Amino acid sequence: MTTEERLDQLERELSRAKRRYRWLLVGAAVCLGTVFAWALSAQPGRLGTAQAESPTTAPTQKEIRARSFILEDENGKERATLAMSKHGPSLALLDESGKLHVGLGVVNNMPGLGLYDEKEKLRAALTVLKEGPGLCLYDEKGKPRAELGAEKSVLGLQLSDANGKNRAKLCIGEDGPGLQLFDDKENRRGGLDVGKDGAILYLLDENKKNRAALGMDKDGAVMILRDENEKTIWHAP
Repeated sequence: MTTEERLDQLERELSRAKRRYRWLLVGAAVCLGTVFAWALSAQPGRLGTAQAESPTTAPTQKEIRARSFILEDENGKERATLAMSKHGPSLALLDESGKLHVGLGVVNNMPGLGLYDEKEKLRAALTVLKEGPGLCLYDEKGKPRAELGAEKSVLGLQLSDANGKNRAKLCIGEDGPGLQLFDDKENRRGGLDVGKDGAILYLLDENKKNRAALGMDKDGAVMILRDENEKTIWHAP
């Protein structure tokens, strides 16, 4: 393979890297938060009296129908609720002070599990969206900090900073693994991709222009430097 052919191949790899992560967890954190918004309203104290309809004459029944069930501990405190609301069925588990810690439910045909801290803030959410399963971890301010998702044959991990800005994405797909890094404005500034034909490391400026790339294939390494218009000004070999 000639140097020009290798440069052309490197150009194709750069173009592919630009498109690689567009699918990854778009809006997943928002979806997860929406799925578990029902959990606080599903607490026993906000449901009202359980509406059991079981007959009082028969000693045992094969079937019991109700809109909600409330479980109390030995001190009469509500500790768990199984209920049906307009959002769907849900199970809420509470601590001794009545605060929600675990929520399990099905909302709009999406199953989900939510874990809450001592302030009833959602800290971890696991669900299955139409795109695939997703896991999201939140900080104490409710900002999504880590999102893991799977779509078809692609697995992706997204990391965000304290301001909720996306700063890193790791993806593994049919073409191989790849990593992208972002600045505090969520502009992509660098990345590393490993594909069938080799590996490529690339750097971008604040205008998201590719300015430097280092590729490695079976014939060895090739490097290019570009100006602000993405025109090649130097390459080796």
